[in-house]
Amino acid sequence: MAGTEEDAVAAADDALYVLTAVLLTPAKFPSVLGDDYPEACAALGLAPLADGYGLVLGQDGEGARWTVAIDDVSLVAVAIASWDCGMEYDLSPDERTVVAALPGWPLAVAVAAPGVPAPHDPDPEAAGGPALRPPDTTTWGPAQRRLGADEIALQWALWREQIDDAEFAPAGAGSEAAGTTEVDESAEDGEGDNSPAGRGGVRRVLAEVRAYVETPPPLGRVRSSFAPGDARTLRADGPGWSLVARTDDIAFVLLDDEPGEVLPVGRGPELPGLLDALDKMAVRPS
Repeated sequence: MAGTEEDAVAAADDALYVLTAVLLTPAKFPSVLGDDYPEACAALGLAPLADGYGLVLGQDGEGARWTVAIDDVSLVAVAIASWDCGMEYDLSPDERTVVAALPGWPLAVAVAAPGVPAPHDPDPEAAGGPALRPPDTTTWGPAQRRLGADEIALQWALWREQIDDAEFAPAGAGSEAAGTTEVDESAEDGEGDNSPAGRGGVRRVLAEVRAYVETPPPLGRVRSSFAPGDARTLRADGPGWSLVARTDDIAFVLLDDEPGEVLPVGRGPELPGLLDALDKMAVRPS
């Protein structure tokens, strides 16, 4: 799937109209692509480089979609930070930093370059292979489950205020689970019941997370990022599940087997120590 630097230049007719960019690093990658960094790289046919990549998404002069992977991660990070602050930044990667030109986009992009044909996949023969496509998030599954966890991490206060700590049962070994909260693509919520399957799923997730502390999982399955005060936001993923937590608070679990459900995990006597241990082993942004 991955082309060469020469392919990138030829396919884009020496011009790529940049629409957006994302980081693909062990500490920060589009989680919709996988549960960990190597899995996300594999979705694009890229080797999991230690320092990661910057992914530049754009269109060529014919309007075709292209994703250009570069090894100048700092350049893309600066561009993203500038755009997030509402500042203009001309992201123009040096050809020497191009690792691969990938036909298509692995993520949904809602904008298009002006003055060129509408976005479309390049011709498979000219591109050298099939085009990348965003994962299907129209039905509940791993991709939507991970996107749901992303949303909780971004809107922690909104989700946290829906939880009454009095609802949590006294927490013993593996008994931290409380009620659930419904979630769907529109992020409109309502209270739900915690099914036996949900409680069993939470216990399984906590057991697997504890195992991560003893035996480190693939890179990027546990990530730590900034949170207010002295806390950290933790994100852990595994086969069929995602966990989001604050080191000074509770956790939320999402399961492939429980479509649309968000299961809170009470603080209890065990969770604080587990979260601290996860934070110590987690990958952090540089």
